[in-house]
Amino acid sequence: MKTVGMIGLGAMGGGMAKSLRRAGHAPYVYDLRLHVAQAFAQEGGVACATPAEVGAASDVVVSVVVNAAQTESVLFGENGCAGSMKPGSVFVMCSTVDPNWSVALEARLAKQGILYLDAPISGGAAKAASGEMTMMTAGSPQAYAACESLLNAMAAKVYKLGDSAGAGSKVKIINQLLAGVHIAAAAEAMALGLREGVDPAALYEVITHSAGNSWMFENRMAHVLAADYTPLSAVDIFVKDLGLVLDMARASKFPLPLSSTAHQMFMQASTAGFAKEDDSAVIKIFPGITLPGSDKS
Repeated sequence: MKTVGMIGLGAMGGGMAKSLRRAGHAPYVYDLRLHVAQAFAQEGGVACATPAEVGAASDVVVSVVVNAAQTESVLFGENGCAGSMKPGSVFVMCSTVDPNWSVALEARLAKQGILYLDAPISGGAAKAASGEMTMMTAGSPQAYAACESLLNAMAAKVYKLGDSAGAGSKVKIINQLLAGVHIAAAAEAMALGLREGVDPAALYEVITHSAGNSWMFENRMAHVLAADYTPLSAVDIFVKDLGLVLDMARASKFPLPLSSTAHQMFMQASTAGFAKEDDSAVIKIFPGITLPGSDKS
């Protein structure tokens, strides 16, 4: 059985590490919050003090951090894992990033004899914890051969989209286009209902059983009804991700009017002070409404 490391034990990475443990692995884990890694290891696994420790101990390192900058730090920063990983080991990159950056990273790691899998993820924290999430992957046959069993332990759907990096990140960015637009549209619909005096719980019940429903409406508007903006995915995540969507389209001069509008909505929510709240907090940009759990317009 291959040894596996997990860097980043947030909402998604923590669940993925538990899925690996459930499949019989004892993952080497690292998180900036050392106490989180130590708490995980109490039930099986090994807490590491640095990414370099994870790399030295693992045949496969799975990175679940926020963005390309954090991935760079994990790999090449002080105590990064790229310098300690063995030739022939695999780095699995699960962040949402610029596809061109992912392509370049594959080439950079290849110079060190490290295999690479472009493997963004989707499905939310609950599916990550149950091993039912989706992975959008691209990489060499050698990389797949080295880590396929681990991917299947973490995800119900592992899509193989190409034999080199880039395709996984492109598909993830397109997914994020839809996710961001759907959240923005869901917030707009709920805000209109509140403005018109419709009971929000009744509106939620009707929409979730009607043709206008979406997974994002059903999931995120439940947060609004509960007045719970604890960030599972924060407003600033969609500032970043929709920015990547627009960057990719801009490079080929492709128009994305809905994505542009949704991005501006998340930007407005971020600058209004809701950057670290749940992305459903984009509803707070609409004036003249009283949100559930609030007595303020």
